[in-house]
Amino acid sequence: MYPRSFSHIGLSVPDLDKAVEFYRDVLGLYVIMGPTEVTEDDSDIGTMCTDVFGPGWNRLRIAHLATSDRIGLELFEFDGNRPPEENLDFRRHGTFHFAIQDPDVEGLTAKIVAAGGRQRMPIREYFPGEKPYRMVYVEDPFGIVFELYSHSYELTYSAGAYD
Repeated sequence: MYPRSFSHIGLSVPDLDKAVEFYRDVLGLYVIMGPTEVTEDDSDIGTMCTDVFGPGWNRLRIAHLATSDRIGLELFEFDGNRPPEENLDFRRHGTFHFAIQDPDVEGLTAKIVAAGGRQRMPIREYFPGEKPYRMVYVEDPFGIVFELYSHSYELTYSAGAYD
């Protein structure tokens, strides 16, 4: 057994163009495939989407972005898109957030808020007095919740990183 690498995460957004702009201009992700329309038809991508979503999805728009460490962000705009009843339904099984790493948590948080996002909590230190690590939960302008970390996941949770 060996650990696998993370490839990408898919997010449903109400406005693909504004989402691409936010994730590109505020978070600094690379656009690797700009907004593209996909329709429910017999094409390879149309068939693949029907396999996943079932019949009746009609059309969608999709874009692909990537982080500096090659993790993908796949953005979808579906016909009939609607917000969840609760944007942080942490008791529901499944994904409820993802995390972005930036050593300037304070600066990135301010950019997110200035771009129409939201800071959900004060910036907090992980292991105060032991490690210089900070984190905060934020939302993009569409209410999608994510977390900012100042340091890598491994360093944050490993013992002895600053012994």
